[in-house]
Amino acid sequence: MPNENKLAPDTRALLTTGGGILGTGAFCILLAQTVFGGIGKQGPHTNSGWLSLMVAMGCLPFGTLLLVLGIAKWIGRRNPE
Repeated sequence: MPNENKLAPDTRALLTTGGGILGTGAFCILLAQTVFGGIGKQGPHTNSGWLSLMVAMGCLPFGTLLLVLGIAKWIGRRNPE
């Protein structure tokens, strides 16, 4: 029964892609806060900060949804009842 703990290829793809996209969004927010001048009341202070914020605003929700879908598939395959 060693195959029970093995991830299906589609589940593994969802988990790795979701984690990568979510990590990219978190990295972009970190860059916008530190390297690209920070974010004030009116938004980021530089053009690079705005670009980083826009990338993060796309990556964070999409990456979260992919990761949640991958986790749900993993739990669903783990408990086939």
